[in-house]
Amino acid sequence: MSLKNNYDVIIIGGGASGLVAAYEAAHNSQSVLVVEKGHNLGGSGNYIEGAFAVDSFMQKKHADYHLTKEAALNEELNYSHYKADTNTWKQYIDGSADIIIKWLKDLGVEYFDVEPLGSGARTWHLFKCRGDAVINKVLAPKAKENGADIVTSTEVTKLITENGAVTGVELKNLENNEVSTVNGKHIILATGGYLNNKKLIADYTNYDANQLIPVNSNKNTGDGLSLAWNAGAQRYAMGMAMLFGGYIKDPYRPIYVYRYDELNGAANQQLLLWVNETGKRFVNEEVVDNFAEAGNALFTQNEFYTILDQATVDHLQNDSLYKPMGTYDYHDTKLPHLQEEIDDELAKNAKYLTKADNIEELAKKLNLPDLPATVKHYNEQAHAGKDEDFGMNAKFMIPVEKGPVYVIKQGVGAFCNMGGLKINLDNQVLDLDGAPIKGLYAVGNDTAGMLIGDTYGPNMPGTKAGYCFFSGKHVADVISEK
Repeated sequence: MSLKNNYDVIIIGGGASGLVAAYEAAHNSQSVLVVEKGHNLGGSGNYIEGAFAVDSFMQKKHADYHLTKEAALNEELNYSHYKADTNTWKQYIDGSADIIIKWLKDLGVEYFDVEPLGSGARTWHLFKCRGDAVINKVLAPKAKENGADIVTSTEVTKLITENGAVTGVELKNLENNEVSTVNGKHIILATGGYLNNKKLIADYTNYDANQLIPVNSNKNTGDGLSLAWNAGAQRYAMGMAMLFGGYIKDPYRPIYVYRYDELNGAANQQLLLWVNETGKRFVNEEVVDNFAEAGNALFTQNEFYTILDQATVDHLQNDSLYKPMGTYDYHDTKLPHLQEEIDDELAKNAKYLTKADNIEELAKKLNLPDLPATVKHYNEQAHAGKDEDFGMNAKFMIPVEKGPVYVIKQGVGAFCNMGGLKINLDNQVLDLDGAPIKGLYAVGNDTAGMLIGDTYGPNMPGTKAGYCFFSGKHVADVISEK
């Protein structure tokens, strides 16, 4: 594509927030350039399942929905211990139903329902075919129809500044390494955060980067943050990832292959027995009702395993789930391929999965000295119908008795992180003194630290994804008024 020398709006990142901004800015008669470093558009936004909103027409169809905007605001502020910015949340909540649900629906985005997640509120407006359809079948085509230029396999290597203002970008074509510059009145960072940058995770979070398993597009490496920091932006609210409990830890295969794997779902969403590196149980497994808190709990241990026996495998495959699979794309009431998956992985000698005839043999194979005593005590409590250790609901305490038995070694999964840049209510990036950097804006994960404390909130599911859509449209409308 032959690019113009000058654009009204240059958007760095072709994911959910970037392409919302691209469509809206182009629709508002702005000249727009979207620069995406990957081969394809969407990034981690392609995997979005649903988005947060309050007081939508979809929610009002449910008799059990009673959430008010004021209650949602207070819940989010309390959940974050007031580390979240009140005005950012208020602005987001007030505009969420009109922008995220009605506006997107009018563009052609299809929803199939609004649901709670675990013990959370009914705020998760679920897309048909996930974010992939929203981005690649609605937003990107409509942005192009309205005149936006979109380039892929192209990286922004530098923000061009003049007298303290950002006035353009330096581009590098990743296919031929050609470097060029393009001028822009308004530069929007929409690069998705830094979850895939192990150095930033190690430097600015409390997570063990070797235990953390990013389940995303693998492109969220902090590019936009580094560009902004080099231009004088304030580093802000780093340290929180959207953890979602355990995830199969297999260093020999791509991470994405387990995303909708039945064995992965069983290990992390069916409230089975969890033990640590010595074989001791360490938490009430019902913590998965808030998957982010589950991730926190798992990080308290050096290693983490799920234990199940053949009776459990047979039950999940042939009878029913013990609990609905909230964070997985499962709508069945069983796991019909569970035994097949287990057998296939054992045949491949998968390092994360171990099988033994009994618990004693399993403990020896994996050097889990406390495992036999843990399982004996757990089984006694399961039969007695009371968890004296952690208070787990007795109906979820499934004895581990029938051989063979299996153990699944896991890490802690994460979808994204939130934060890095501080912004004002116009999404302008702020410098070290809290003043706007002229010409520079940011949206989506790069700025969503304004919404959080130290733990993501599945109590109001869809907030991160919703903010991507909300902030993208909001910033484009702000720019069109300048």
